[in-house]
Amino acid sequence: MIAIATHPGTLRWLIFTSLLSTASLVSIPALGNSAAQQAPVRLPIGAVSDGQMVQPNDARVDPVGPNRLHVRTGHEAPWPGVTLKAPDGKWNLSGYEMIAFEVANRGDKSVTVNCRVDNPGADGTHHCVTDSVTVSPHASATLTVRIFPVPWKLSAPLELVGMRAAPTYAGKIDPANVTQLVVFVNHPQEDHDFEIGPVYAGGHIQVLDAGTFLPFIDEFGQYIHRDWPGKTHATQELMVHRDAEEQELQTHPGPQERNQYGGWLGGPQLEATGFFRVQKYQGKWWLVDPEGRLFWSHGIDCVGSGNATPISDREAYFRNLPAPDSPFARFYGSGSWAPHGYYKDHSPYRTYDFSPANLLRKYGPDFERLFAERTHQRFKSWGINTIANWSDEGIYLMRKTPYTATIGFESRRLEGSEGYWGKFYDVFDPDFREQLRRRLAREKGRTAGDPWCIGYFVHNELSWGDDTSLAVAALASPADQRAKKVFVEDLRARYETIAKLNEAWGSDHSSWDSLLRSQVAPDKQKAMADLHAFYEKTARTYFETIRDELRQAAPNQLYLGCRFAWVNDLAARAAAELCDVVSYNRYTYGVEDLRLPDDIDLPLMIGEFHFGALDRGMFHTGLRSTASQQDRAEKYGRYVRSALRNPYIVGTHWFQYKDQATTGRGDGENYQIGFIDVCDTPYPEIVSEAREVARSMYAYRLAD
Repeated sequence: MIAIATHPGTLRWLIFTSLLSTASLVSIPALGNSAAQQAPVRLPIGAVSDGQMVQPNDARVDPVGPNRLHVRTGHEAPWPGVTLKAPDGKWNLSGYEMIAFEVANRGDKSVTVNCRVDNPGADGTHHCVTDSVTVSPHASATLTVRIFPVPWKLSAPLELVGMRAAPTYAGKIDPANVTQLVVFVNHPQEDHDFEIGPVYAGGHIQVLDAGTFLPFIDEFGQYIHRDWPGKTHATQELMVHRDAEEQELQTHPGPQERNQYGGWLGGPQLEATGFFRVQKYQGKWWLVDPEGRLFWSHGIDCVGSGNATPISDREAYFRNLPAPDSPFARFYGSGSWAPHGYYKDHSPYRTYDFSPANLLRKYGPDFERLFAERTHQRFKSWGINTIANWSDEGIYLMRKTPYTATIGFESRRLEGSEGYWGKFYDVFDPDFREQLRRRLAREKGRTAGDPWCIGYFVHNELSWGDDTSLAVAALASPADQRAKKVFVEDLRARYETIAKLNEAWGSDHSSWDSLLRSQVAPDKQKAMADLHAFYEKTARTYFETIRDELRQAAPNQLYLGCRFAWVNDLAARAAAELCDVVSYNRYTYGVEDLRLPDDIDLPLMIGEFHFGALDRGMFHTGLRSTASQQDRAEKYGRYVRSALRNPYIVGTHWFQYKDQATTGRGDGENYQIGFIDVCDTPYPEIVSEAREVARSMYAYRLAD
């Protein structure tokens, strides 16, 4: 039986037979506008009673009516859940973009459910694709896994460089040979109870002629081979959008009962110190603004006009790049930052920045000031009360919206360390404190002592590794590394003789100087206590040095931490002891359960999160994907509300204000993650959701 219905997201869903019904068949119907262009795909999966087709793993699985499975997972296995196998050995999903299904959390705690789509030989990394969704207690959400990376497939291989994702000839897996779906919870600490289904396959892959694909970026920086709502087709449209938005902003002046800082006039009056501070009020942590009003930081990162993309070796990608004598030639530049991707080995490189070029077209010669004014106007209207990390000082120093300042500096690195963004710092080297002090001196008369400045993030996503990594890295460093000398001095004070150290570690160093010269890692198990002790000393020295220097340079601003991406408990405990607020970059679907180790009672802040979709002409969703702009907006609202329910979290900062360039930045990131696009046009769906969150966020957080 086939029934056709209209989905709320304007997608068409083709529903076939019942999921895991007594008829023992499951159908994964098609979704999207492709329905009229290709036959529906039917994926029978066998009954629950058939252990060959439905395979629980540390889980109980039961059918619960048409199209749904009830899954109760344990927590003994690392990945408890259920595997749904293709009854004929494979499903042919050629031409489809994604599979999707609802997850309904029946438990009392949030659950993150993962789905892996497998080809033969899948091992969790190769021959498979995986995505997840976090669902609050007694709530539902859609889990979507893209089986083809973008909605466009090239007719033949074509080398496209410098982008994390782009139209391609083949994806990570072969959609024609999907053997199973693995639905699981990753290393849970407790049992979970949820339902899944119905399962859908859908979307439509458009095949493009590789021979005529280039150029694929127009003079505005947009993808050429697709149209979408809000796309700019001519310069005149930029002015039309500008004037229409001005009227729209006047119609929506912003949430009521707010003071100049965005604090809550409808809430209690607390002590006013003239600066931002933190306070626990009625069992929940808050920021308190300079006037003594409760403040929760609803912010956006990377607020600025720049968004350059490399053009070296890629000139053919772009249509009508400006001539050298054009007024738009001023937006050519050069770059060298490329820690990953194609330009890591092709640096320096030429760049072009479509974003300020479009602002010049839209606002005229005074575009920098007018864009800054428009940004503050937008934020007030949208209910965004914080200009967050990586933002332009020319915008935040207008002092119309509270802001966080960014402190970065270079000093000697710990040579034996490694990490995604680079080596860790040698925090024992005097250069670490000296360079920090010099950097903070530049904030005098600017952000230091400014009541609009909430506080400082210092560094970002450092590679903290596991709880022995920095100690092992010190031992793996050269003999002149200050951290290594300090570690050897500590060991000498504890063991007195090298013989006693050798006995404890099972090593054979002939002297302390021999240990200093050695770059061989010790037996971790035997040296564990000493490695932990020095790691803890390293972490504490890092945070303590920064805290002390901040107190000297800017005693009235908060120390907001280092924005953890990867962290262990030793580092997190050190941050909790020495920071005013501990910050995390958390790319998940919810943060209601985020805690410090041991449930340490201190405020937390989300420095980065985002969601993206591929329905507006871009090639990568970012770190968390959604099916559409409406879905992206809804997930934004769920995420922020999950943070508002968390008694420790005092703010969330979205990464970032503007979409990344369609052709990527220096490291290739080309994510659809903006509140505005490359032409400075806001995405109405996420703007509407931000307004709705802001309208009630203070009362929502204060409520039980």
